[in-house]
Amino acid sequence: MPIVCTQDTAVVILSFNARKWHELFLPLIVAEAASGYEVIVADNASTDDTAAWLAVHFPSVRLLHIPVNRGFTGGYVAALREIEAKYYVMLSSDFEVTPGWFTPLHDAMEGLPGLAACQPKIRYWRERESFEYAGAAGGFMDKWGYMFCRGRIFNVLEKDLGQYDDDCEIFWASGGCLMLRAEWYHTVGGLDELLYAHMEEVDLCWRLKNAGYRIGYVGGSTVFHVGGSVISYGSPQKLYYNYRNSLVLLLKNESAQRLLWLFPWRLLLDGMAACQLLAKGDWRGVATIFKAHMHFYGSLRTWLQHRRQAQSVVQKPNLKGRFPRSIVWAFFGRGKKTFSALDWQPPKLWP
Repeated sequence: MPIVCTQDTAVVILSFNARKWHELFLPLIVAEAASGYEVIVADNASTDDTAAWLAVHFPSVRLLHIPVNRGFTGGYVAALREIEAKYYVMLSSDFEVTPGWFTPLHDAMEGLPGLAACQPKIRYWRERESFEYAGAAGGFMDKWGYMFCRGRIFNVLEKDLGQYDDDCEIFWASGGCLMLRAEWYHTVGGLDELLYAHMEEVDLCWRLKNAGYRIGYVGGSTVFHVGGSVISYGSPQKLYYNYRNSLVLLLKNESAQRLLWLFPWRLLLDGMAACQLLAKGDWRGVATIFKAHMHFYGSLRTWLQHRRQAQSVVQKPNLKGRFPRSIVWAFFGRGKKTFSALDWQPPKLWP
């Protein structure tokens, strides 16, 4: 039986052996639920005592059991299929919310009918004045298909000095704390389970944009992310999914006209990145990039099927949030290390 929410919003926390994070972060999440949401923990086949502990300490939290661990993306695919609500909030277990975090997000979804998804400001739990890698102050894509954030370009994290307190339209929002209009999530096909645990939210947002909807950043809401609890930053696994999934996203979601010239250039740029790693003696990194490409080509038939599905929802693509130049050249060639230095501003979210 599906879980039918009594509130219009379900805050869904995917959990795998995550009791230590629940002990830290659930008390405030549950305390803030009075602002208009229901808390659901989707237990992704945990092997510890998370479920029993939750039943004793947080009886108001509804528990959804996923019998087989299907990874981060697959876990959410299974969970959201079983939950009936107007809005979902995908909230990773290693996120700390702040007082009043929910209302600005909900107000944006209620006040902007074309808004399909939005994210709050995400700061780094370990260095609390800094933005965080996974989403920061909203995600964008450059002309070559490279993703970056306000507040974090490549490995440079900015301090939060109030420079991104606005509300703006973005290209993609972080899956770590992502509010979604449930009907449109299902209309475009939901998360793609084959992406596993990296860029799955970018793919979802891109499909929503291709269907003509908007994605927003709401600067009046703040959360903190521990980070690296699913895939460690800088790990070979992270590098692998970064290269493989970026190719998948381009193939699935880019228009055929752009793909014809863009894809060969991306292959060349990936080759140049591998050469840079080779020059540094990073043979493991080179092998990882090669593996990512080989797995992508080996599954090309599958990815082309996913492209057909993704292209079936394209209506009037919303191109806002695309940086019209190369973020790689801006960062490495021109020394533009922060978003503010790019001399480009995203559109405002509100009229």
